[in-house]
Amino acid sequence: MSTRRMSTRRRLANAIRALSMDAVQKAKSGHPGAPMGMADVAEVLWNDFLRHNPGNPEWSNRDRFVLSNGHGSMLLYSLLHLCGYDLGIEELKRFRQLHSKTPGHPEYGYAPGIETTTGPLGQGFANGVGMAIAEKVLSERFNRAEYNVVDHHTYVFLGDGCLMEGISHEVASLAGVLGLSKLICIYDDNGISIDGEVTGWLQDDTVKRFEAYRWQAIGAVDGHDPTAIAEALTSAMAETDKPTLICCRTQIGFGSPNKAGTASAHGSPLGEAEVLATRKSLGWEYEPFEIPDDIYEGWDHRPKGGVLEEEWNELFGRYQQSHPELAAEYKRRLEGELPETWDEEMAAFIQQTQSHGESIASRKASQNSIEVISPLLPELVGGSADLAGSNLTMWSGSKALTAEDASGNYIYFGVREFGMTAIMNGMTLHGGFIPYCGTFLMFMEYARNAVRMSALMKLRNIFVYTHDSIGQGEDGPTHQPIEQITNLRTTPNMSVWRPCDATETAVAWKCAVERRKGPTSLILSRQTIVHQHRSTEQLADIARGAYVLQDCDATPAVILLATGSEVDLAIASARLLDDAGMAVRVVSCPCLDVFAAQPEAYRERVIPTAVRKRIAIEAAHVDYWHKWVGLDGLVVGMSTFGESAPGGDLFREFGFTAEDIVAQVKELTG
Repeated sequence: MSTRRMSTRRRLANAIRALSMDAVQKAKSGHPGAPMGMADVAEVLWNDFLRHNPGNPEWSNRDRFVLSNGHGSMLLYSLLHLCGYDLGIEELKRFRQLHSKTPGHPEYGYAPGIETTTGPLGQGFANGVGMAIAEKVLSERFNRAEYNVVDHHTYVFLGDGCLMEGISHEVASLAGVLGLSKLICIYDDNGISIDGEVTGWLQDDTVKRFEAYRWQAIGAVDGHDPTAIAEALTSAMAETDKPTLICCRTQIGFGSPNKAGTASAHGSPLGEAEVLATRKSLGWEYEPFEIPDDIYEGWDHRPKGGVLEEEWNELFGRYQQSHPELAAEYKRRLEGELPETWDEEMAAFIQQTQSHGESIASRKASQNSIEVISPLLPELVGGSADLAGSNLTMWSGSKALTAEDASGNYIYFGVREFGMTAIMNGMTLHGGFIPYCGTFLMFMEYARNAVRMSALMKLRNIFVYTHDSIGQGEDGPTHQPIEQITNLRTTPNMSVWRPCDATETAVAWKCAVERRKGPTSLILSRQTIVHQHRSTEQLADIARGAYVLQDCDATPAVILLATGSEVDLAIASARLLDDAGMAVRVVSCPCLDVFAAQPEAYRERVIPTAVRKRIAIEAAHVDYWHKWVGLDGLVVGMSTFGESAPGGDLFREFGFTAEDIVAQVKELTG
């Protein structure tokens, strides 16, 4: 490579370094080291390999880029700005400020070109695996001879922290099994983390580690040599059977005379004096946030990106003529729309479920729902963390996704709850899928941070959590959830359904599929639960989150609120109280977040403020319910861990019997 060409590439990379250190310095917080260290790698990737269009960040066949080490966010913001995305220099000046498009870590939806929210280390890597799975499955479904309408790569930058996090093992292992050859990860091997040189706590042979995962691993690449970087990327793109990891040896804080290669460049501003010294060291003669025109011209990807998308549009136009039905389905799925027959088909299924009146475990009712929904929605792709037979996440048409056959609609995730959930996030972010995954509710804890990220990004995911209470039984308190439902209910943007029978489960599935502003958790029983009789009005009101399931002729003396398996307990208790001459209302509350969003008039009709004697019944932690029962109510629930015993014995032990509820009502009403 000529000296002149090298000089030009280095100047382009130095623009990233300058913008990053300037923004961090102005904000008085941030991480300048990683952007400065990875600038040369980013310059080669974004200018010579990445297929994207700043003029249309939503182009469906773009390559995906994920910055898993999200603390280096100024790297990504600089790239987006320089390449011509709608992210002006004023936004870079507002780095880490309130309501800016450049928050401390990249956040999905804030700025164009941000493919996912990253920050919790390793999860961006997992999201990238999900995106690569999505590309592989969509290409198998839609590509035809001479029409590769789905054909793109997923690139992930990751750091030492990403590879130290356990989730990296989960998802790298699965990516190797699935042969995700269009996944290319670039490891910023700078040898530094917050606490200093990583050799004191990280001495893995990363190349051998990833080779053991069935990856192509390219080691010892000079991360400051554009030729070496390009050669590694070319080798990665030529690999057709395995994902690739490129290990780039870089210097954190490259260009800083006194802080490069040290932990002091990692997570704090360089300091005014060091910024000036770095400018001199790099030969960068411009003021803060000043980019000369020739550098902007060298980075501007809008002309090339526009041509790339136009070529694809022409290809898709021909594809549409040759395969109109496939083209229509592709567009529908990428737009997230449901088929025209959806409402009609689901209304019939819900009515059929109610008429059939079968008493079954709600996990089985969930499987029945999947059996009906999946043929309607080919975008519904499922999986389980090695618990398919318990979660009942498979249906008669389930087919495993494998490295050799990408036509499957079911992923065997293995015992990888965290990785499974973060991979799901990536699939949803890619587009074209409504994924669902299953595990025991208790093991949601393994996946908790990825569940939170799903809610933070408002992703259309469905979590199937079974074995929902002490009713789980003999496996004991290690497997019996107590506080987990409260955890999910108090997560912003999360919708939580705990249905009381097969009909409520069918409605829950319908609402989960239709919801586009966040994920849904379906909380399902291991044990059989009793079918409830309903009028037409009651059937319609299930979708409102809570409704009067059984009422009295007079103003109720007490209202019993219940969910899941405890709804039938509330009904049985109400019958005993009715026999004793007490007016009792039973309200089934399958989804309290949906109910809370109903008009005040409806909420007042279901739970009148004048009726202050209320008892909530749920075999979960008591604390969530106090806002619903009020100061004059009480909660029959759990405030301790469970025990190992048959489920029925445990319900009796912890006070979940009709006789216990009647006693509580009588004490409350005095």
